[in-house]
Amino acid sequence: MMPKGKLIIIGGAVDKGSFTENTFAEKVDENLNFFEKGILKRIIDESKHQKLSHIEIVPTASKIPDLVGSEYAKAFGHLGAQNVGVINIENREQALDLIILDRIKKADVIFFTGGDQLRLTSIFGGTAIHDLLLQKYNEEDFLYVGTSAGAACASKNMIYQGSSHEALLKGEIKITSGLGFIDNVIIDTHFVQRGRIGRLFQAVVGNPKTLGIGLGEDTGLLIKQGDSMEALGSGLVIIVDGRHILDTNITDVALGEPISIKNLVVHVMSQADIYCLSKHDFTINNKPNVE
Repeated sequence: MMPKGKLIIIGGAVDKGSFTENTFAEKVDENLNFFEKGILKRIIDESKHQKLSHIEIVPTASKIPDLVGSEYAKAFGHLGAQNVGVINIENREQALDLIILDRIKKADVIFFTGGDQLRLTSIFGGTAIHDLLLQKYNEEDFLYVGTSAGAACASKNMIYQGSSHEALLKGEIKITSGLGFIDNVIIDTHFVQRGRIGRLFQAVVGNPKTLGIGLGEDTGLLIKQGDSMEALGSGLVIIVDGRHILDTNITDVALGEPISIKNLVVHVMSQADIYCLSKHDFTINNKPNVE
């Protein structure tokens, strides 16, 4: 069944975009500026009631949730959004709160900020909020938005650990279950800036049916009907397709040894390009951006 809802997944903020970095709090305004003219406006435009949509920001993944939540609310407000709230859920007990559940029920947009994606899955996984989000996504004109950690956890399988320089050594990335809005993909964020191509390669070679999606900063994907993916923002989206792999040594080498891969297919998407998941069809937008 095709979901009625939409996803917008974003690679993270510009410059010091990781909400887990100590220096992020010093430059929050700079790090959120790109949303105000690009992706943030698209979120409002794609939502059910646009500027009148009920938007809830969930900064649970962040180490500075109060600051991050208020800055996003302020940014949405600058663009005319009139019904924006912040729900800071710090533990599983709070995730069971009926008042919070009611706010989620009424929301047209849920925005998960960046930080630690394992914190998101460990707090929300298997709760009534998780079930409700999946139901709304499948049955309603609902928009799930995730940036950085909020994007990484949107898929069924999720990278939660693994440094970039170790990524093509066997066993150096860790994968667990995500929130499950979309299957057969795995998402990595802050992708181009932090050199994470290798760890996405390893995630894909371990199960070539899984499509790797690497999101650059200031870059996102709008996913409609769980199938059509449109690139948003000023950066790049890297698509890693392992279906045509002819050979690899991943089962032969020991843990910590380099991995070889033959015939791995990589696509590079930029703004307004479209990738169809069901057909694995990539269409480049040749019309110049006149905005």
